[in-house]
Amino acid sequence: MLVRPASNQHPSFEPVYDLKSTFKWQMIQPMNLELTSERLRLSPLQPGDLDISLEMFTDPLVLQYARQPMTPDAIRNEMRNWLKRGGNGGIGIWCISDRVSDEKYGTVALLPLPLEGKQTDFSQVRPGHVPDGDVEVGYFLKRSAWRKGYATEACRRLLQFAFKEAGFDKIVATLEEENAASIKVLIKSGFINHGTMYCYGEQCPSYRITRDEWLKR
Repeated sequence: MLVRPASNQHPSFEPVYDLKSTFKWQMIQPMNLELTSERLRLSPLQPGDLDISLEMFTDPLVLQYARQPMTPDAIRNEMRNWLKRGGNGGIGIWCISDRVSDEKYGTVALLPLPLEGKQTDFSQVRPGHVPDGDVEVGYFLKRSAWRKGYATEACRRLLQFAFKEAGFDKIVATLEEENAASIKVLIKSGFINHGTMYCYGEQCPSYRITRDEWLKR
């Protein structure tokens, strides 16, 4: 499911890096983007992950709280954006797979939160650039991977990466109020309900977690 999982309003979010800024320093240092948890492997999305993208994004149930199902041609065209990485790789999409069997379950992402548009502005996702505003966490899982705790496990691991390795101060999330399953994932991952915020061209539910809140868990 997509959590439009939403603004890091920091002067450090500039395309010109200042090594005195801890965040900027971390975002230009080499980072290990291959992440693992108890059961899962999170790997930067690759062209070979077209298969899981086709399975998920043509499925109306997977997309019921996000958008209309996509055609296979539209998915193939969009892959060029989905493969992009920003900063030093810490902004982008990861493929979620099983550590033992290598079965692909879905995707999880850290991406710039759009204010006006209905979709991610991938022009903000480019090497050496940190988005000016908030970064959101989001995920999709294929139906056979639902209700097994994978979404929470992947979200928790990506938050660990965001705060401990990539140097983010805050990660936000937004989703449809009816998406009860994803709300549970966010709460279990440590997100706090902050009412509403303006994004995606409208007022949306607002969930967020700061580095300090994450460290206290």
